Amino acid sequence: MATLTKAAEERIVGLLLAEGLADSELVLKIKTDTDVTGGSVLAELKKQNVITDDMVSHATAVIIGVPYVELKNITIDQDILTKIPYEAQRRAMAVPLGEKDGLLNVAMTDVTNVQITDYLSNLLNRPIRVWMSSERGVREMIEKNHGDFSGVTEAVRESSAEATTGQPTSNAKTIAQDSPISKALTTILSYAVRTKTSDIHIEPLENSLIIRNRIDGVLRRVMELPKSVAPALVSRIKILANLKIDEHRIPQDGQFAVVVDDKEVDLRIATSPVTWGEQVVIRLLDKTGTSMNIEKMGMTGHALRAVKEGIKKPNGMILTSGPTGSGKSTTLYALIQEIKSDEINIVTMEDPVEYKMDGINQIQVNVDAGLTFAAGLRSILRQDPDAVMVGEIRDGETASLAVQAALTGHLVFSTLHTNSAAGILPRLLDMGIEPFLLASTLNVVIGQRLVRRVTEKHELYKSSEIETRSINEIIGRLLPQEDSEVASVSEDLGYPGLPVKNDNYYMLSRGMDTRETPGGYKGRAGLYETIEVDEDIQKLIVNHSTSAEIMRLAKEKGTVTMREDGILKALSGITTIDEVNRVASDIT
Repeated sequence: MATLTKAAEERIVGLLLAEGLADSELVLKIKTDTDVTGGSVLAELKKQNVITDDMVSHATAVIIGVPYVELKNITIDQDILTKIPYEAQRRAMAVPLGEKDGLLNVAMTDVTNVQITDYLSNLLNRPIRVWMSSERGVREMIEKNHGDFSGVTEAVRESSAEATTGQPTSNAKTIAQDSPISKALTTILSYAVRTKTSDIHIEPLENSLIIRNRIDGVLRRVMELPKSVAPALVSRIKILANLKIDEHRIPQDGQFAVVVDDKEVDLRIATSPVTWGEQVVIRLLDKTGTSMNIEKMGMTGHALRAVKEGIKKPNGMILTSGPTGSGKSTTLYALIQEIKSDEINIVTMEDPVEYKMDGINQIQVNVDAGLTFAAGLRSILRQDPDAVMVGEIRDGETASLAVQAALTGHLVFSTLHTNSAAGILPRLLDMGIEPFLLASTLNVVIGQRLVRRVTEKHELYKSSEIETRSINEIIGRLLPQEDSEVASVSEDLGYPGLPVKNDNYYMLSRGMDTRETPGGYKGRAGLYETIEVDEDIQKLIVNHSTSAEIMRLAKEKGTVTMREDGILKALSGITTIDEVNRVASDIT
């Protein structure tokens, strides 16, 4: 904060009193006490929580005549943030805001310090315009956008020193437990856990190393490091994952677990040789941060009813489909959670075991030892199971065994990689499963995607003409046609208070774009479509009907497609039309 004279402090206190932000009697009492002790009235008011650091900073800016900015309400582009190096931001307690009229706008805590402003101007070799902000705001902005990567910075320094002295970067000292590289990796993982990252991408370029985090399904660049750090960082990860550190020519897979902020996080590691070195992708499986409730995950209406009926049956298959990262495994865990009890034996075959659950016998695939999905499934069927979960059906042998398990009285859960629920059926037929066997064993098939949720802080707006037309084209058949139908239609679809079909506009939500909620999103919800395999659907399967024909009949029987489910979620304020189009535009 700017250094204040006694006169300036009195003016600030007077301004706070004039704005009604402090009690005059309390201020008078504190002033009398500080006159004796020689203390600061402002410091004592902050100590007693009468005023905040933000209030004092704002008042100071008014008194000394500089513009003020509240950083918690703004988002700064990554390109702008890199205008001032991370170390310089921490040293000067300053963050760049943006460029205008050839000047770089910079928020600082001490705008009266000429040495700091000269330092920044000389560092950037350009003029700057200073704005005042609170110390809390500047510090939080730096930590939020850089993840407080002090360990990474230290590793960069040491790597640079080793490069200068000619010592190898990936020597034993560098990759030891207490080395800077180890601390750097810990910092990177801690930041990923705090921001609910699902995947960390460590990617070498020609002259640098890029770290990107996938947050709510979207990749965001976190930082850029010198290329010299790459060998030591990759070696440290390989050591922890029990991989060969001297093998750079072929991909390797591994895993290990860490405890970050009192959370146990399982990490799946995949390394791969690329043009400029080795790429590493780390998938984070935070067991404490994942909901295992299908309703909280976004399943409702026809989809929820169909799934609950399917898991009540003592035998048959329940299959879920979607691309990588669409939440298929989480859905299976949620369904297992629904049926779990002391009265039944549930055995799973997974690669890897993503979430460890009490009361479930979970088996890890080990291809090197001969324990494949098919071999494991044969073993499982000799262990007196009631329900079986197979992580993924990848080939005809596993598919055949899963069908046989369903035929012999077991409830079978599994996943496939297809674009829709209806796509599961021809895919299994292509794997060599007889149509009559498939028709008699399938209970329900699920297709799914994940969309980002609109943040709690949001605003309502009227849909544009294009959005209105799109909504009516996609879900016009589902919406209530008049006021008297609202209650029944909303209850049937599982979305309370749906609007009546309207040709003019609908009220939609968009989140507030802040640094904590980029784009106005935070968290994710599922889009689901389910097909109950009844007698009519069974006939189509036996007759080798196409997925389009199967979906057409399913929609007549009440199935809501993923895209329709997405638009309904947009009308309910859960997500946005743009987000639905981003993940489900290929689904009719």
